[in-house]
Amino acid sequence: MAATAEKRLFRDQQRALYAYTVVGQVPKDAQKDYKIAVNDFGANILRSGLCAAIAAVQRLGKQGTLLLEHVAGAEVIGLEDVTAENLAQRVRELDADAYMIATRDMLQVAMWLKRAVQATFE
Repeated sequence: MAATAEKRLFRDQQRALYAYTVVGQVPKDAQKDYKIAVNDFGANILRSGLCAAIAAVQRLGKQGTLLLEHVAGAEVIGLEDVTAENLAQRVRELDADAYMIATRDMLQVAMWLKRAVQATFE
C-alpha cells in the first residue's frame, strides 16, 4: 500500500465524521430546538416508521429544516442524491426492501447525530 494512498473510512466512521461536522455548524441560537428534534427523530423512526418520522420533522417548520438538511446530506443508502425538499417524497417512492434498508441506515444517522449533539452542545 502506498504511503500517499487515502485511508478509507468504514461507513460508521463516515457517519460519525459527518454528524460531528454538521452538528458543529449548528448556530448557538438554534441548538435547543435542534437537540429536541434530533432526540425525537430516532425514537419516531422506531415508533412510527421512517415516513412518519420525517413528516414529524417537517411539521416543526423552520426548526426542523436544519435537521432535514443534515439527514438528506447523510448519503443514506437508496437516498444518496436527495435534498431536504424532496426527502419525504423519495422515501415514499422506495420499494419495501429499499425502505427497510434506508430505515436501518437512517437510524444509524440519527444515532450519530444524537451522539454529536450530546458531545457538542452545552
